[in-house]
Amino acid sequence: MTSAPASQRHIPVRALTLLLTLLTGFSGLVYEVTWQKGLAILLGSHSEATAAVLAIFLGGLSLGYHVFGVVSNRITRVAGPDAAARRLLQVYGLVELGIGLFALAWPSLFEVSRTLSVAFPFQAEAASFAFDILLTAALIGPPAVLMGGTIPLLTQALARDLEDATRFHAFVYGFNTLGAFLGALAGGFFLIPWLGIPTVIRSVALVNLAVGAAFVALSRTARGAVQPAAARVAPATPVGFASFAAAALLLGFAMMALQTVLIRVAGLALGASHFAFAMMVATFVLGIACGSLAVSAFRRIPAWATAACPLVLGMSLALLYPLLQYAPYAAHVVRSLFMSIDQAFYPYFLSIALGTLVVWFVPLALSGASLPLIFHALRREVGELGGLAGRIYAWNTVGSLLGALLGGYVLLYWLDLHHIYRIAIVATLVAGGILAIRTFALPRIATAALVTLASVGIALLPRWDPNELASGYFRQRKAMEVTWEGPRAMMQSRLETLGSKRAPIGMPFYDDDPISTVAVIDYLIGDRRTLALTTNGKNDGSLVGDYPTMGLVALLPCLMAERCENAFVIGVGTGVTAGELAQLDDMRRVVAAEISPGVIAALPLFDSGNQHASKNPKLELVRRDAYRALLHDPERWDVIASEPSNPWVAGVEMLYSREFLTAARDRLQPGGVYAQWMHAYEIDDPTLELVLRTYASVFDRVAVWYTMSWDLVLLGFAKDNPGPDLDRIAERSGHPDFKAALERSGITTLEELLAHELVPVGYATRASLTGEVHTLLHPLLSQRAAKAFFRGGNAQLPYLPDPRDGGARTALLQQLRERHPLDDDTRARVAQHVCSTRGEECAVLLARWYHDEPDSERLHGLLAELRERGPSTHLAQNNIEALASLFGSTPNRLGPEGVKALTDRYFQYFYRAEPFSIEALHSLWQSCLEPECAKLRVAAERRLNGERDRG
Repeated sequence: MTSAPASQRHIPVRALTLLLTLLTGFSGLVYEVTWQKGLAILLGSHSEATAAVLAIFLGGLSLGYHVFGVVSNRITRVAGPDAAARRLLQVYGLVELGIGLFALAWPSLFEVSRTLSVAFPFQAEAASFAFDILLTAALIGPPAVLMGGTIPLLTQALARDLEDATRFHAFVYGFNTLGAFLGALAGGFFLIPWLGIPTVIRSVALVNLAVGAAFVALSRTARGAVQPAAARVAPATPVGFASFAAAALLLGFAMMALQTVLIRVAGLALGASHFAFAMMVATFVLGIACGSLAVSAFRRIPAWATAACPLVLGMSLALLYPLLQYAPYAAHVVRSLFMSIDQAFYPYFLSIALGTLVVWFVPLALSGASLPLIFHALRREVGELGGLAGRIYAWNTVGSLLGALLGGYVLLYWLDLHHIYRIAIVATLVAGGILAIRTFALPRIATAALVTLASVGIALLPRWDPNELASGYFRQRKAMEVTWEGPRAMMQSRLETLGSKRAPIGMPFYDDDPISTVAVIDYLIGDRRTLALTTNGKNDGSLVGDYPTMGLVALLPCLMAERCENAFVIGVGTGVTAGELAQLDDMRRVVAAEISPGVIAALPLFDSGNQHASKNPKLELVRRDAYRALLHDPERWDVIASEPSNPWVAGVEMLYSREFLTAARDRLQPGGVYAQWMHAYEIDDPTLELVLRTYASVFDRVAVWYTMSWDLVLLGFAKDNPGPDLDRIAERSGHPDFKAALERSGITTLEELLAHELVPVGYATRASLTGEVHTLLHPLLSQRAAKAFFRGGNAQLPYLPDPRDGGARTALLQQLRERHPLDDDTRARVAQHVCSTRGEECAVLLARWYHDEPDSERLHGLLAELRERGPSTHLAQNNIEALASLFGSTPNRLGPEGVKALTDRYFQYFYRAEPFSIEALHSLWQSCLEPECAKLRVAAERRLNGERDRG
């Protein structure tokens, strides 16, 4: 009986190998995404930390390619053909087992590193950060090195002969990258928010352990690995290797720099959420996988393909250059096709991914084909396939490392995204020129001249329009009249909305810094000229429209703290918060931590409206990650004020985590107050409750105030601070410095100020807000907030019952009324103030007045005046009368529908400053004798006891 040919015996082994290689690519990308998020806890979320993590990972991967390339050569030289294949697969199985075992231990090692990071009292931040970099290298360096074994070991082990080597090598690279595509989607979209970082890493570790065991088993059946005929006499360095290595390095640099640009533009087009990041990374690696698999489909590869590939890549990137600035417009067009519902969320991102892949398929596929083609060109000269693959990929990964550090970080201190894109184009053209000289023996001077001429042409391309990039179209969820008329019409419509012929739109500042894209926009609000700060296309504050929010984030904690002499501000933004704190008479020092160099550079532009913050000697501006600052700095503060961006923005969710809030609480002076902005717009009830629940899990005493419309301030009090003191607030608000500051925020009287209190201290507690909380290791908020942002809409604060221990305080406005009953003039002023931004609370104030004085001419005159300003269901007469009945009037007998409607009003409009009467609600239920009313009563009583649907 004759044995089967060697080629037939290889088929199942090779097929299983490719399947397992897909799994290792999957696990590798999940690790990278998870490590990046987890290590932000250790290093912070600033650009230096991101660059350091990526550099360590890529550096380890590059070292692994080189080391395992040498290992594969040595094994192949020593063993015979059959033994070499078995030994190589066995070694690779052990490598995967090593990755899996290290990953199983990673969460524990990470906790040890966090402990060491805090335990060592470095005086200088630079020394502290350097120590944390060493800890990071110990955490991800070893597994990254081991991951570098995939391509060299498997290429050497299972290529049948030199002619088969390119095809199988491209298969390994392609399947591994295809797995990375799946890992980017799974890790970024699902696994981390579902399972949390430690569980994700341990779960994926099981994949590596299973793969490792499978390769050890396969090593017993493998036969016929390549035994290089010339291995013992081949030179240490193949002829011309330096040229190919230089090309591989340049291509790695170009594609990593290009990936940085595409991710940043995706953030400008879609909103800078982690979904945009994951989608772009996944699309990028899928295109690369397709290119590599395309190489594997060719039986014969022409000699010119190696040089042509990067040259065509450069030209295709140049053709796409003018289109990229319109990505925000294109994303808006796609968004307008989808409804704002949960079911449309993933289809929307899938559509964006498919559209991106179609537009970018040619350059991405060419990028994926480049390394297999370089391997193909060199493998004709050397038989040491594993070592060759390892060295090529090592140089390519070094290029990627440089692309991440230079293109994704260093160069952005001086250049903008369009500059980085042009540099990437030039790098591909230079790589193509080098390969053309090597492959075709072209004259070096002539080739260099052509490449230089092309590079000059690239440098002369027009810059991208900053108005297009910073347009923020992703907040426009529905189609507009000009949506289908093209990007120019869309932009013209935007400019006409923001500006006018008398005061045209302007952009006095624009910068793509290493963290974000920062722009300052000059426009009109009514007849008032204002400046607005946008980051990544999202408005993060204007001197007119957002002033009350930015001002009250500073003033509210200072009114309630025992002392207000030193303050720490998280995120300087327009400088209003820091400026208002610094102008207070008793304030001695204000430290503002800001991670964006662009925001810091733009600050002086806002001096006309932020009390000249940049010139105030009390203000100390530091570029530093706030979490690291609070965790490592022993200084304590009377007030800590945080006004971050929205929690759906990638990285911002850290500032809403339990760990960050704990660090803030522990850095408060006795009697101190922590204030944090939160929005109730473009969010839903469960997400807002998650934020409040996390806050209450850290602070024993929590209050919630509003600033304007849907902007909230969460106040957490130090353990020895009992909460707001009416006498202290009244006394301080009367000081000239506070009085002037409050007037700048639109508040002229004490009563108007107290009407901003929504949840008094004592209601938002651990007991009243049970359920999951948002932590750094299990980040729930970013995904939920991003989905809520996609839907749009506004959220309501949860109804919070009186605590069972009776510790709840009455609202401050109630306390003031008990001392001094409000006359009609005061009631009118308070109502007008609240009605300017808060419709529901406005209706409650007027309903209470209607209940107390139904015939008041002043009340009816005010109602008529407010109704003339515009139609409002809140101020409809039937709604005012219905709400008035909830203050104690005995309602007429109602049927089930009427009872349900009035009960719903009770919870929708409940306002602690003017609380409804619970007796009126009970009277309402008792007036209805039908069976359906009994069910309604049970459901309502559950809500009164704080039993809510957690969503």
